[in-house]
Amino acid sequence: MTGGAIVLLSGGLDSATALAIAQQHHQPVYALSFRYGQRHDAELLAAQRVAARMNVHEHRIIDIDLAQLGGSSLTDPAMAVPDAPSEGIPNTYVPARNTVFLSYGLAYAEVTGASAIYLGINAVDYSGYPDCRPEFVTAYQNLVNVATRATVTGSTIRVEAPLLDLTKADIIRQGIALGVDYGITVSCYQADEAGTACGVCDSCRLRHQGFVDAGVEDPTPYR
Repeated sequence: MTGGAIVLLSGGLDSATALAIAQQHHQPVYALSFRYGQRHDAELLAAQRVAARMNVHEHRIIDIDLAQLGGSSLTDPAMAVPDAPSEGIPNTYVPARNTVFLSYGLAYAEVTGASAIYLGINAVDYSGYPDCRPEFVTAYQNLVNVATRATVTGSTIRVEAPLLDLTKADIIRQGIALGVDYGITVSCYQADEAGTACGVCDSCRLRHQGFVDAGVEDPTPYR
């Protein structure tokens, strides 16, 4: 164990896997989720289930209203979530979301004395979001190194993205090996309040194909 860790926990497949990986290397583990003006609360309910099932030391939900800024179909109800693959960066990209979330994670790490911040971003089977790429992780690590009292006085806080180079199938296989129950996670961009997935958004398509490629039954309830 190398000190505590903060895990950015959305309630989805990837962040639940990142949490399981963090617990292999760190104690205590703190989970941080965000109510940021997204379309539904089903993923936050899933995050609470995951945090409870995996016995994190503490789970906090932070309120940030990114819907005031808009610019994404996940925060602006007037914009439709795409139901088919699109060219370029899809409108489900939430401007600066991971930068904002990591900043809260960084503050939480400094307060708790944690030595790492884990996030479940992936740059293989993903939607092309700019803040899910290796360049983003490297750039944010450079910021961390000069941004806090802890890091300028000799301590280290690492930004860990253990899923970055994995396929969705590999993520699922690793999570299953670590005991992750994917049946309690929610990945859908427009799930209903019960967590039932639409089955057609980018996140649903990538998730389902991951289970197919991994040769594992998909536990997701679809409409």
